[in-house]
Amino acid sequence: MRRLIKLAFLVFLLILAFGGGWLTAKLGIGAAVPTASLSDLERKFADQMQDAALVGYFTISGREDRALRPDRYEISSVQKVGDDRWRFNAKVGETGISAPVVVPMQWLGDTPVITMTDFTIPGMGTFTCRVAFYGDRYFGTWQHGQFGGHMFGKVEKVKTQTQL
Repeated sequence: MRRLIKLAFLVFLLILAFGGGWLTAKLGIGAAVPTASLSDLERKFADQMQDAALVGYFTISGREDRALRPDRYEISSVQKVGDDRWRFNAKVGETGISAPVVVPMQWLGDTPVITMTDFTIPGMGTFTCRVAFYGDRYFGTWQHGQFGGHMFGKVEKVKTQTQL
């Protein structure tokens, strides 16, 4: 009986280890692609997003007659973690909690575009969006459940504690 319990516990640990590895790979939490292997455009984008903030506004469809709502996303870094997956290490939502969020991103010529369709971000919900970055600006559309709209603004550098 004792041997059976040990075997069951070992099988449980193996399943847990496999599940953790699968989840890490699925969420893209693993290692970033080496900087040296990035294209010039990818490296420029990663550098631009280092210690940056997306500062702008968003709208809600059907409520266009209301004032624009301020929007801000603080990003500590952006790293490529797969062929079309990028990890944004950012303050997520209004909670101010910093978390890595891995999103699909494609390049349209020299323009990176986040392309999420019914994409679930753990703890936040399911989103659909297209957000493009060009120069020091970002713009796009977003959908979260029954609400959606547009978002736009500027990419600004943020002073870190070591720069103060």
